[in-house]
Amino acid sequence: MSHQPTESKRLLSYVIAEWACALKYEHLSPEAIQAAKLFWFDSIGCALGGSQQEDAKILLKHHRAMGGVTVAGVGDPGRASPMPATTGGGKATVFVSGFKTNPVDAAFMNGHMIRAMDYNDIYWKADPCHPSDLIAAPLALCESEGLSGKDLILGTIIAYEIEMRLCEIGRPGVREYGWHHATLSAFAAPVAAGRVLNLTTDQMVSAIGISAARTFCPGAVTAGKLTNMKNTVDPWAGRMGAESALLAREGFSGPEHMIDGKEGLFAVFSHVQYKGQPATFDGEGLVKDLPTSSKSHYRILDCGMKSFPIEALSHAPLTAMMKTVKENKIKAADVKEIKVEVIARAADILGDPHKYRPDSKETADHSLPYCMAVGLVDGMVTPLQFKEERVLDKSLIPIMDKVKVVANDEFEALFPKFQPSRVTITTNNGKEYSTRVDVPKGDPRDPMTEEEIAVKFTALGGDVIGKKQCEKLRQCIMNLETAKNVDELLALTIAY
Repeated sequence: MSHQPTESKRLLSYVIAEWACALKYEHLSPEAIQAAKLFWFDSIGCALGGSQQEDAKILLKHHRAMGGVTVAGVGDPGRASPMPATTGGGKATVFVSGFKTNPVDAAFMNGHMIRAMDYNDIYWKADPCHPSDLIAAPLALCESEGLSGKDLILGTIIAYEIEMRLCEIGRPGVREYGWHHATLSAFAAPVAAGRVLNLTTDQMVSAIGISAARTFCPGAVTAGKLTNMKNTVDPWAGRMGAESALLAREGFSGPEHMIDGKEGLFAVFSHVQYKGQPATFDGEGLVKDLPTSSKSHYRILDCGMKSFPIEALSHAPLTAMMKTVKENKIKAADVKEIKVEVIARAADILGDPHKYRPDSKETADHSLPYCMAVGLVDGMVTPLQFKEERVLDKSLIPIMDKVKVVANDEFEALFPKFQPSRVTITTNNGKEYSTRVDVPKGDPRDPMTEEEIAVKFTALGGDVIGKKQCEKLRQCIMNLETAKNVDELLALTIAY
């Protein structure tokens, strides 16, 4: 029987912990299980591509050095280590390189690779989140503990459930008063990791407290000029989730009141004023109707995927522009102005002055002017458009300056149910062409199919592990529930 908190009310950490500890694979719906596999398919594809990013290479090099590992003649880990399975020590595998380490470091590096291209999943209500930022922790722990594919699926669905609920309950949401959503991820990550480790309720509550106590994150990481930390803070929360769960299993304690108790999440933000009102959270909504059976609705079914490797709120306007250009055969030289109407937070994130002169991939994929300009000129927006030489191409500057990003109050009222955007292109001869998009491709209402994910997966991973191995990895992921362990899955991510 779990320890009862000293406050008169039942603290939310206990409600969440008791639910997670009681949920079993047999309680999951077939739809949720299928969704979990598809999100793993998408996420590992993103990780294969992400492994080639410079920040991912830096992290691998750093963690090898921290582990006392040197690879003779290899200054830059590059595409893959020539000694993938023999370096390092530990029971957890790092994607692509095959570097063996402890599950905490593996969770971090693999989670970062999933996130590195900003091409992984997206959910946005009061706050945004990318639940797949957190699932590398359950994977690393499943490998190191010798657990099954079913255990991984269960941990994955729990990660999505709690992360997405946390992003629904803010009034208005932590981003609106200057904090990053990794703050919330720190509360979800230990629940998923803790369930894989089969923690008791008290241990799970401690894991939540340990993790959240160290992972409050200011919004500066996605404001103005962006750096490598933009894609790192959420995987860091995943790392904290794994380490906190392991510590809690050993008896290390953490505060039980981190969500709704004294000086916890709700109390800290209640002092903030937003448009004249104190910030609030819907604590009851956080735990209302938590799914408990195969007939329940699981939040993972409400999460979306990205069809472009860019910030989530750019998808609708970019889709609208590409559709307008294609249907009307508009050339870049013909364009006088591109007016983009979006919700206020999209205008703030994607159209601030720094975004008109991006000097890094991190800023470019959060720059609506850049995405629109390069999409207009190149006819596509893929990872190729975010290589350094393209981002720094000064010929795009005059076109970026033609992009006018404005907030639309009508659209604001429809968010977050819809992500409306209207793009109006004015040509040099005075003609106007306008298209509105409310639901971008990849949204649950217009989901990506397994075949569409496969195209994305092979585009990202084909040059990293080879197209034949991509297909083997696809089959492994889509049959994950039959796996007695996750060894084959990890082995197939390695480039030989």
